[in-house]
Amino acid sequence: MTAALTFVVPPPGFAPHVDFVLDPVAGAIGLFTLRAIAEGSPRLYVLDAGVYLPAYTPELSDQQVASLGLTSPDDALVLVVANPGTDGTTTTNLMAPIVVNSTTGACAQFILDNQDWPLRAELARA
Repeated sequence: MTAALTFVVPPPGFAPHVDFVLDPVAGAIGLFTLRAIAEGSPRLYVLDAGVYLPAYTPELSDQQVASLGLTSPDDALVLVVANPGTDGTTTTNLMAPIVVNSTTGACAQFILDNQDWPLRAELARA
């Protein structure tokens, strides 16, 4: 399922781009590439937190929820940026998830205030 996403604010390092494509990685459920539509844009690997990190429960502020037009928690797809390391480990950024309104495609990368999630959490191997 390829999806068109529109960030309500350009994500860090991608300004001024707000229009992105989320593409599944073949053979890896819940793993995606995220890239700006612009020619030659870099891509990120992102994971569906619900698949890989079921205990991850970030809390969004009312303002964050409103900025995406979320009306139900079921409408939110929570993605985390994955950083493959040269040593074979992969870390995920749990302090700044990308939250997608799965109904509209509106999304944002939020920094979670007053929450104790790590910036570089090592992803456990399956």
